[in-house]
Amino acid sequence: MRGNQPDQTDLYSYISLEDRVPEKHPLRPLRAIIDGVLKSMSKKFDKLYAKTGRPSIPPEMLVKTLFLQVLYGIRSERLVLEQLDFNLLYRWFVGMTIDQDVWDETVFTKNRDRLFAGEALDTFFAKVIEEADKRGLLSHEHFSVDGTLIESWASLKSFRAKDNPPSDKNDDDPGNPSVDFHGEVRRNDTHQSTTDAEARLYRKGKGKEARLYYMGHVVMENRNGLAVGLTTSPAGYHEERNAALRILQKIKGRKRITLAADKGYDQADFVNALQAMGVTPHIAQNIHVRRHRSAIDGRTTRHIGYEISQRKRKLTEEIFGWGKGSSILRRPHFRGLKRIGAFFKFVVSVYNLLRIRNLCYG
Repeated sequence: MRGNQPDQTDLYSYISLEDRVPEKHPLRPLRAIIDGVLKSMSKKFDKLYAKTGRPSIPPEMLVKTLFLQVLYGIRSERLVLEQLDFNLLYRWFVGMTIDQDVWDETVFTKNRDRLFAGEALDTFFAKVIEEADKRGLLSHEHFSVDGTLIESWASLKSFRAKDNPPSDKNDDDPGNPSVDFHGEVRRNDTHQSTTDAEARLYRKGKGKEARLYYMGHVVMENRNGLAVGLTTSPAGYHEERNAALRILQKIKGRKRITLAADKGYDQADFVNALQAMGVTPHIAQNIHVRRHRSAIDGRTTRHIGYEISQRKRKLTEEIFGWGKGSSILRRPHFRGLKRIGAFFKFVVSVYNLLRIRNLCYG
């Protein structure tokens, strides 16, 4: 029998948001974890806001809205607020009522900038790690490090000479000028992007095109692949090794630890610096380059722990793969190293929360 299409003029619903979300929905354990983390940050949030004035967006709701944006790969605040307006699942997760008005995009963006500019994201990342440690998910002895390129929100047209930038007065379209840089030698010490001054021209390898990039760096514990330390930097050949040392200085305790990495980290100066810090380097040997002598010898590679570290270090690629493939890390809509760094930290925090949920709830 053919069903009749109902009339959509009902004014009231007697089903709560809590009842609309299935008991086994994967967002339920995520909301429980993130609510516990945000509750422990209440005093930190108090310092971000004035005691008087008009109430702003609750920081807990702000963080959970940004969490949904990163989780579902929504490209802009405008789109995530549009989803929040009519998506009941999003309203339930954030903690909004069915009839509550969605915030203005400008207000939301200003509050997000306040969150990114302070130390709240550092605390959020640390609290997520503490939550994983309470559940016995972290290794305190074996780690891996790797880096990834984050494309800048700036075009190659904006990369111009610092001392003699071209004039667009005679261009037929000043808003999108015609720039012919073919045959021009462009280097980071002589050129700079007029759109994002901190982005650096870089290429992944031989035969690859150069683009404007930043770099994100992560130190991961080897037991379950959770990120325990991170930083960002301008793109550069030596930045991966320098960033790894900066992160290790913050997270290393008194015990001797191991650090796995790919062959790009196989440099004598870096290996010596690790050993001076009390870190055993489990770095892949770069033996396929002519006239290059690996800094890792048989005294390290003969142990079974070295082989295990070489398998575990590849889990760092899952962090970057999820951030760029499923989320919006490949080319964020932010400019400047500080804002890129804050966004990178938040994306990795979301990945850690997902990893905790998968490990604890299946």
